[in-house]
Amino acid sequence: MKRVRHLFPGNNTPKGFFSFYKFILGQREANRIMCIKGGPGVGKSSFMMKIADEFIESGEEVDLMHCSSDPDSLDAVVLKNRKIAFIDATSPHIVDPVTPGAVDNIIHLGEYWDEEGIRRNKKEVIECNENIRAWFGRGYNYLAAAEKTYDLLADIYSSAVKPAEIYRIAATIVVKELQHYEISLRPGNVKKYFASAITPKGFVNNLKDLAVNCNRIYLISVPFGLSADRILRVVSEGAVYRGFGVEEYYCPIKPDIMLEHLVIPELRTAFITVNEYHDVEPWQFGEEGDDYPEIRHIDLSDLVDETVIEKERRLILESREFTDALMKKAIDCIAQAKKEHDVLEEYYIPNMDFKKIDALRHEIVAKIRAEDV
Repeated sequence: MKRVRHLFPGNNTPKGFFSFYKFILGQREANRIMCIKGGPGVGKSSFMMKIADEFIESGEEVDLMHCSSDPDSLDAVVLKNRKIAFIDATSPHIVDPVTPGAVDNIIHLGEYWDEEGIRRNKKEVIECNENIRAWFGRGYNYLAAAEKTYDLLADIYSSAVKPAEIYRIAATIVVKELQHYEISLRPGNVKKYFASAITPKGFVNNLKDLAVNCNRIYLISVPFGLSADRILRVVSEGAVYRGFGVEEYYCPIKPDIMLEHLVIPELRTAFITVNEYHDVEPWQFGEEGDDYPEIRHIDLSDLVDETVIEKERRLILESREFTDALMKKAIDCIAQAKKEHDVLEEYYIPNMDFKKIDALRHEIVAKIRAEDV
């Protein structure tokens, strides 16, 4: 059984930074949620990664939740077996305790910095923060424009596909996967995340991680502009009504409305949409053998009326070019924000007492392990 997944709890989108942080670990299901406070460069990501490594080495299930503005950094770690989460609770994804003491605790790494040392660079710190906000603002404007050109494509493809064909596929999946289960008086829980992100490094996805421990995978191929959202929503609702928990993964271009991937953990079944911006090959799910998942292919291109597409061919090509160009501009801006953030961290790093932070980490890990006794 694989033990580690890589996900994104937030994303850079046309709506700005979009957060699904409230779904990382719910208050009722969590044993403990650690809200980590502190400035840039204080070691929040390293702190979480080192804690995660300790439990990964012990063979425990861990979700590593990455930062969309720096995919090499972590925004959260979930120790799944223990129902404990560590969350970067600083801007732009500010998280405050909901049930202080009973569930939530604050770890303030600002207690380990030399405030006078940081204050000596007050002017530079303020300017860096202003530059970071400016670059992100430009990037989000480009993404908002890209969303509009994407909408042109989506309208064309929508007119080229009969809704009845979409629902026929959805109904076939529901019958195959869910017909043996009765409607439950207690609906299943819904979690929302991102499997791919718009980052300073471009488009980063962890699609292969969605199918960790799944024995059946539906790969849904779509041309860019056509969505599997309607299919996935029917399946998701069917699973929830039958009491199954689901994980819904959304599109960064339409983070509030477009469902892009779906996992039903209890049924060990995943639905993954692939297109030119995020793709995954069957071999990435592991080596052939007893544990290799069954893969079912669905190509929604087969439903498209090519006569409609041909009439709009020029507009489709132009819209795709515009969307791609605007996306690249947005990524360039986000990359500039990352460079400014790196500069900002340099004003904090020399003023941190990392030895004391390491001691705090060892103390926290020891307390968690002591609960095993």
